[in-house]
Amino acid sequence: MSHALVSIGVAGTLGPDAIARIAVGVEDAGLHALWVNDTPGGDALAGLRAAAAVTGRLTLGTGVVPLDRRTPEQILAAVADLPADRLVLGIGSGQASGPVLAATRDAVHTLREGTTARIVVGALGPKMRALAASDADGMLLNWLTPDAAAAQTAQAHAVSPSAYVALYVRTALDDGGMPRLRAEAGRYATFPKYAANFARLGIAADDTVLTPDDAADRLPAYRAAVDEVVLRAMTASDDVAAYVRFADRAAELAAV
Repeated sequence: MSHALVSIGVAGTLGPDAIARIAVGVEDAGLHALWVNDTPGGDALAGLRAAAAVTGRLTLGTGVVPLDRRTPEQILAAVADLPADRLVLGIGSGQASGPVLAATRDAVHTLREGTTARIVVGALGPKMRALAASDADGMLLNWLTPDAAAAQTAQAHAVSPSAYVALYVRTALDDGGMPRLRAEAGRYATFPKYAANFARLGIAADDTVLTPDDAADRLPAYRAAVDEVVLRAMTASDDVAAYVRFADRAAELAAV
């Protein structure tokens, strides 16, 4: 996996028009995929529909659609007109309570019946990662060092050798993106589930990011750890041009 795919991740709050223009830039840069976070006020699937209309080969992923906000049936309805051969449906339990493992497993099976798109599960703990490997096509990981990512990939492959492992890595590729990167790391460090996971792994949020000073040196270790590295773009502004510049720089790093 030393030549893992390199992709870009952005927020759904950018809106479909901006996401479509960014998608063109990501495809032109030769990167593998554009992943869009589904957040309150940011519809990832609407963004991907816009991106699909203006691209021809770019893989399109959701990172991730929370099941506490959309049912599997609603997700299927929203992706009915998307090219399944280019779609990666990332789902997660979100803020759901109750038996989240069973609900996630049921959602995976429902989606499998309605689409041939690849299905991955946003997974933090070992039980959800095992479910993602056994029932879905793989998993989307977050906030890990290369060593932790490699260990979790090995665990996934012990469950299913064909499990696909993608990893979000928050990344700033110029100094202008650093304030947003540091703020993002600080914010996640306060979330109870992530704080507990950082403590369990013995790492800090800042250990898991790429900066302008170290991206060229550290990206190869991430590419050796997983099947796809999704550089979650931290830019100085949300101008489309800033994301296109990020994509161009990411492509330069990926070509090394």
